[in-house]
Amino acid sequence: MSGVEVRPEPLDSPVALELIAALNAELSRDYPPAQRFHSLAADEVAEGSGAFLVAWLDGSPAGCGAVRVISPGVAELKRMYVVPAARGRGLSRAILSELETRATALEATRVVLETGDKARAALALYESAGYARIPCFGAYAASPTSICFEKRLACWKNPA
Repeated sequence: MSGVEVRPEPLDSPVALELIAALNAELSRDYPPAQRFHSLAADEVAEGSGAFLVAWLDGSPAGCGAVRVISPGVAELKRMYVVPAARGRGLSRAILSELETRATALEATRVVLETGDKARAALALYESAGYARIPCFGAYAASPTSICFEKRLACWKNPA
């Protein structure tokens, strides 16, 4: 897609903080406090553990997403978001693709994620990208508004 670049950004950068604040505000409108899962720490997306990515559209930050390793071979996607003005232009798919690439580089063969039951566009994205619904896990297991997915990735192979 022309004019789109997805690249790493420090979790504490002004750009990342602005996108995360916008995501949190949107989640706050749709879900009660007990149904919001905002946690993501800088060490979880540090080199070798994960990544926080920002999608840039024509030079402006327009979306984000993160991947973190949660157990050997398993990575979790977090904080997927595209600003309303940039939706419908393929940014979420570009972010998702790059997050899957990063997960594979982290030796993950399985990616899991949680989204909310009101996130129709996210549900459609994950299903169209080959994700299958699974029972909710971890903190999401008791959430009545959570829907969890997984996708098996191509096996990671050490090029050495």
